[in-house]
Amino acid sequence: MYIPLNWLLEGPAWMQYRVLLDLCGKSPDNPRVTAAHKALLADSKVQALIAEVNDYPGSPVKNHKTAHLPYHKLNFLTDIGLRAADPGMDKIVSKIIAHQAPEGPFQSFSNIPRRFGGTGMDTWSWMLCDAPMLVYALVQLGLGTDPAVQDAISYLVPLVRDNGWPCAASPDMGKFRGPGPKDAPCPYANLVMLKVMALDEELRTSPAADAGVECLLTLWENSRQKGPFLFNMGTDFRKLKAPLIWYDLLHVLDTLTLFPRYKDDPRMQEMLAILLSKSNPEGQFTAESMWRAWKEWEFANKKAPSRWITFLAHRIFKRSGIG
Repeated sequence: MYIPLNWLLEGPAWMQYRVLLDLCGKSPDNPRVTAAHKALLADSKVQALIAEVNDYPGSPVKNHKTAHLPYHKLNFLTDIGLRAADPGMDKIVSKIIAHQAPEGPFQSFSNIPRRFGGTGMDTWSWMLCDAPMLVYALVQLGLGTDPAVQDAISYLVPLVRDNGWPCAASPDMGKFRGPGPKDAPCPYANLVMLKVMALDEELRTSPAADAGVECLLTLWENSRQKGPFLFNMGTDFRKLKAPLIWYDLLHVLDTLTLFPRYKDDPRMQEMLAILLSKSNPEGQFTAESMWRAWKEWEFANKKAPSRWITFLAHRIFKRSGIG
C-alpha cells in the first residue's frame, strides 16, 4: 500500500519524530531523529500539553471517557515520544508515584456517584479502566523497571480471568463494579491492560495476553449480534478518531497489532479491511469523529486528511504486513 511519507514528514516536529522511527525505520540516535525530538520538545502545542498534565490530578475523574483527563493527555505525550528525562516530565512522574495503593496500582483522583456504587466523595482510588493507563505512561516514559511500576504490574496482570480482565477496583471501593454482568469481561479494561502487556516481551507472549486478545477479537466477532453494555462495536466504533482514548476501531487495532501472532486471524483481517477501505487514493485518512477537548489539533478536522490518523493507520498496516 502506498504510504505518503513526504506528506507525513511535512507535518509538525512531533509528527516527524514518530514517522521517522515507526515508518521509516530510523534508529533513535539517527541525527534526523534526534533533531526531530529536540524540535518536538520546543513545539508550542507540546509545551502547553506538558503544562496541563503537570496540573495533575486536576478535577476528579467522573467519566473515564472524558477526553481532557490528565492521563489521556499524558499517554498522548508518551506516544509521540516524550520520556521521563525530558524537561517538565519529572513533576508528573513524581505525582503519579506518590499515589500508589498498598496493593500496588497507582491511584486516580476520582468521584464515583452513590447510584453507581461509589461513595459520592472525591477520593484517591483505582479501577481497572484507569490504573493501567498510568502504568502504560510510566513504562513509556522509560520507568518500566522501577520497583513501584513492577509492583503495579504484578498486581494487575493476575486479575485476568479465562475470558479476559473483568471490571475490577480498589478494595477500598467496597462492592463497586462497573456495568454489565458480573462474570463478563470489561472491553476497555482489556484494551488498556493489553497496551501494558505489549510493552514487555514476556507479558506480550503470556497466557494472560492471549486471554485479553481473544476477548477483544470475540467481541468483534459477535459485534453485529450483540455488544457489551456501553461498548457496542457499531457505527461509532468504526469511526476514525484521535488521539487514542476510548474503545474504537483505531485504538483496538493499534493495540492488537502489537501481538503479531494474531495478524492472520480472520477477525483481525476483517477489522483491517474496514480500516483500509477508509483510505483515499493518496493513502491518506481523515477523522470521522473528534474529541472537542482536542479541537485545536490537526486530527480533529473532519474536512481534511489528518497526518496523525494517516500515520496511525499505516503503522497498523506495517505491523500487519500490509504496508
